[in-house]
Amino acid sequence: MKYYIIAGEASGDLHGANLMKEIFKEDENANIRFWGGDLMNAVGGELVSHYKERAFMGFVEVILNLRKIFGFIKFCKEDILKFNPDVIIFIDNSGFNLRVAKWAKEEGFKTSYYISPQVWASRASRVEAIKRDVDSMYVILPFEKPFYEKYDYEVTFVGHPLIDGIAGRDQVDEKSFREQYQLGNKEIIALLPGSRKQEIKKMLATMLQMVDKFPNYQFVVAGAPSQTEEFYQSFLSEKNVKFINNKTYDLLSVAKAALVTSGTATLETALFKVPQVVCYKGSWLSYQIAKRIITLQYISLVNLIMDKEVVTELIQNDFTVANLEQELQKILDETHREKLFLDYFELEKKLGGKGASAKTAKSIVNSLI
Repeated sequence: MKYYIIAGEASGDLHGANLMKEIFKEDENANIRFWGGDLMNAVGGELVSHYKERAFMGFVEVILNLRKIFGFIKFCKEDILKFNPDVIIFIDNSGFNLRVAKWAKEEGFKTSYYISPQVWASRASRVEAIKRDVDSMYVILPFEKPFYEKYDYEVTFVGHPLIDGIAGRDQVDEKSFREQYQLGNKEIIALLPGSRKQEIKKMLATMLQMVDKFPNYQFVVAGAPSQTEEFYQSFLSEKNVKFINNKTYDLLSVAKAALVTSGTATLETALFKVPQVVCYKGSWLSYQIAKRIITLQYISLVNLIMDKEVVTELIQNDFTVANLEQELQKILDETHREKLFLDYFELEKKLGGKGASAKTAKSIVNSLI
């Protein structure tokens, strides 16, 4: 069978790679063509476009790059027609994927969506378009299934793929890890400033203000695979901070606490049972627009899934040096940490068991037989 997969961003590349591995197990003759990244490319198939070419963040940047984005969409449609797949699989990346899905359905292609667009966060009216354009939706957050049921749309909850990714990794020997990266003996505070240049620039400068305020800890920046080490070094030259590229899971496994830019990383940090402060600051205009269309009480996945404030969120004007110092001090306090650990264990239970990618792949392949 022929599969056309469209993923964007580092997280989409990760989940796409795991899904592809499972598709190849279910269909050893699978012919996969995809939009993704290095992880998907390492699995096999044929890469059409790397997500780095389409990394536009925030309302303003998207508007400024509309011509380029529509050019990618046009090319994608043409490429799908040439390949003529048995199924198109969309992974998150709603701004791009929902436009292609509408066209694909009109052209008569079978459509599946793995990792739902965040229609529960804003513009719920998009559910009607999803019902029309997506044959099968596979969701990874427990509250998404009842959300879609309100709109009379049956979806499949498969559990969260991060459970598999974290459970299946090799355990890190902390002594060797510290020696390899010259981390010394101080307890580690991990800094996860995001994966896109714009957000890293906005987040990392404030995060680094904590270094001098907590001299008894070793701060380590987790580099994203989408950026070069040279890019990060411009922020780190005058600070006693270590930089480790593309080893976020290893770093979290030995960290005492973390400062994390809102996104998938907040959930990853929680699954490693690392106390965290969630941070986010966008451009003034993007924030004003988002504030008017996003209907959620929280922005971190941890708090959304638990439906209460488990981790502190410092958003926009609240993301200040003074607030960050205060909240970091809290998560280093043992009493606060004990309560947080209990909530983290409850969170993991809510996410379901292992096998999200395998369940999704099996269902998609079986639907083609």
